[in-house]
Amino acid sequence: MLVRSKVIAALESKKASFSGYQVELSDILKHYREALERLPALSRAEIETKFDDAEIAWPGALPSAEQDQLQDVVVSAGENWSSHEEARAWAKEVLLNTPTFAVDGSQIPPSRDFSVPVGAVQIGWFENPHAPDSGYVKDLTFEVLAPEELADEADDRGGSDFPDWRVNFRRFELECQAIVQYIEAQGGTEPAPLCFFDGSLVVSFAQHMRPNLRRAYVNAVTEMLHASKTRQVPIVGYVDTSYARDLVTMLYYLNRLPPAPRLSDGALLRPRMDWGERSQVYVCARDDKVLSEYGPQAREVCFTYLKTTAGGAPTRLELPRWLAEDEVELERVLNLVRAECIVGNGYPYALETADAVAVISLQDRERFYATFQQFAEKEGLTLRYSRKALSKRARR
Repeated sequence: MLVRSKVIAALESKKASFSGYQVELSDILKHYREALERLPALSRAEIETKFDDAEIAWPGALPSAEQDQLQDVVVSAGENWSSHEEARAWAKEVLLNTPTFAVDGSQIPPSRDFSVPVGAVQIGWFENPHAPDSGYVKDLTFEVLAPEELADEADDRGGSDFPDWRVNFRRFELECQAIVQYIEAQGGTEPAPLCFFDGSLVVSFAQHMRPNLRRAYVNAVTEMLHASKTRQVPIVGYVDTSYARDLVTMLYYLNRLPPAPRLSDGALLRPRMDWGERSQVYVCARDDKVLSEYGPQAREVCFTYLKTTAGGAPTRLELPRWLAEDEVELERVLNLVRAECIVGNGYPYALETADAVAVISLQDRERFYATFQQFAEKEGLTLRYSRKALSKRARR
């Protein structure tokens, strides 16, 4: 039970710390925003030469061809509507006859309350052809992970630091595979469909994992990137709330600025952007010991920031490099993302729907465990259930 008076007292005791944090961040932010304003004056070659001279192989980000083509860090949306109805009409026109595909997943981790380990992964997808004579597709796949697929993480070096890693990885792998399968089926379609991946195409979260697990994550993503390039089907890695610091890191190295570990790209760009505007496209060159394992595709992930709501920080979009370098296709895809966000009131409708298909609620989880108990009984499996867990369920 949370006692409000205790919470207020605890916050009051740390108010000086909160105030100091704001002052420090504001001062650092000023230096980085000034550096951002100066950035368009540099050519792409000048920036790359500075990094080469300083022998900085992974400066966070590298400029794309847009550094020489555009006069600003921020790119206009090129649209202006007087009402939400006008915006929705534009979105409908942009999406007409262009398929969008999104995938998301949920999982049920193995519970220590059961004597027999069991887990599950559910992957849901949503395909919308946006065609008057074609219906959308909502579907899912459900996979149970048996005991041999859930070997004790502590048996593997480093695995114990990442509980439930087998279930987490299987979910990630199946999400990537669903997009690859869709791309293979849709390659050559005109206009090319747009695939939404819910998350980053740079799997930095895997940097502290043991090498073979990190490699498995990298393989899953690079296969998706390869399929996208081979079939010329665009993928967008959509990161709604991003704390990435790639552009900030690039400015740090270029301008010898004070370190800014709390400053994100989104916070830096936010006051410069209005709804629908985007940043220039940059090549991701993050020094996280993971991107270097992408092999030939180590410099094949680009990113831009897109303002999808009036008041919030911009969303990070990650793109295959082949898409970022095709000016016409890039603008088409960005307009599709804007249109999906209009339909979804600030978040892509396709991703929102895929999430709704895939989600496993607490009630669903309880039903799964109950079904597993019935299955164990039917199959004559010896299954014990924690008394503590039974007590919790009874009290809640």
